[in-house]
Amino acid sequence: MQGACVSVLCVCICVSVLLRSAISQPPKESDTYTECTDGYHWDAQTEHCKDINECETIPDACKGQMKCYNHYGGYLCLPHTAEVFPAPEPAITPTVTNPCPLGYESQGDSCVDIDECERDEHDCQPSQQCINSLGAFTCQCPDGYRKVGTECIDIDECRYRYCQHRCVNVPGSFSCQCEPGFQLAGNNRSCIDVNECDMGAPCSQRCYNTYGTFLCRCDQGYELGPDGFACNDIDECSYSSYLCQYQCVNEPGKFSCVCPEGYQRQGTRLCQDINECETGEHQCTDTQTCVNIHGRYQCVDSNRCQDPYVQVSENRCVCPVNKPLCRDLPFSIVHRYMSITSERSVPSDIFQIQATSVSPGAYNTFRIRSGDENGDFYIRQINNISAMLVLARAVSGPREYTLDLEMVSVNPLLSYQGSYQTSSALRLSIYVGPHTF
Repeated sequence: MQGACVSVLCVCICVSVLLRSAISQPPKESDTYTECTDGYHWDAQTEHCKDINECETIPDACKGQMKCYNHYGGYLCLPHTAEVFPAPEPAITPTVTNPCPLGYESQGDSCVDIDECERDEHDCQPSQQCINSLGAFTCQCPDGYRKVGTECIDIDECRYRYCQHRCVNVPGSFSCQCEPGFQLAGNNRSCIDVNECDMGAPCSQRCYNTYGTFLCRCDQGYELGPDGFACNDIDECSYSSYLCQYQCVNEPGKFSCVCPEGYQRQGTRLCQDINECETGEHQCTDTQTCVNIHGRYQCVDSNRCQDPYVQVSENRCVCPVNKPLCRDLPFSIVHRYMSITSERSVPSDIFQIQATSVSPGAYNTFRIRSGDENGDFYIRQINNISAMLVLARAVSGPREYTLDLEMVSVNPLLSYQGSYQTSSALRLSIYVGPHTF
């Protein structure tokens, strides 16, 4: 460095001198030679390079009012008013030229490669790996980085769609993530469906795997709860009153129909009367007759004839004409039994009366002789020998009626003094069941 002050203005001038030298093992004396840089000459006496004074050797080195000042390896042209403070002259080391190419060094008669990585003579960054090559070296970035200039920059692998679902970039690498319901395949990039049903999905009854998720389903008689997992029992009985003919009983996952006492279930919902008289489940004695009615049975005496009537056959009583009490009574009474359901639609034909014998020329009429004090029934005559008992009003059971249905026969041909009249009755016991079935 050389400093100079000019008048009031002080100027600092820096001159850099590049020294090219090669440091190597000293070659043989016969193989060496020396040279000096520009501005210097070789001094054989001192065996050093000495500065050349251009101000002396170059005529009119500086023009005009400029004064020539010698400088190491060159010269300066400064104003005459400039004051120069010279610095000590640096020692110039002679340059020893390497006969081998760059990146090699001489060993004997050969040039061998210099391992800059081993000698730590490289300029790789701490994060880089130095790779030696013939005559040179390279700086290599770690996996997941690329070299930009002298720096290693992270590679954003996610830009290249390496992942099927989601890619998360991390320094020097990346990771793939899958959407819920999927898991990474063996290649750590693709996503495959997860069978949640095999992994303990929280379905309380049935589980169906679908792509990326699963569905819970319930057995018949259950419905899926608000959470989508639990199955709650359906109370079928609360939805309709017509599921069962009598009574609906809710059960877990189903319902059942029950019938009242004296009935048995027919199919799944209907109730059918049990005929205890046929099944032998009655308790009637040998002198009684079992009569089946809706929901139960009735034991009646085999002989129901009351004085002045006498029994002439099963269920038939006759009042002898020779008994004075029989004069105003029906000649015969036949006992019959029937059962009807409650709340039957009206008017409803329930029993047909049919004459078993008719005299020629006789005219027959039918009437309810007794037992219908409330007017729940009436007779509709069909023809001269038959009539129909009609239920006039809906009735509810259990209830029992005993109706005497009389047929009056008038035959004018049997008497010369007036019409001959006779009658017979059918004593009908009607049992109204407790239900509509």
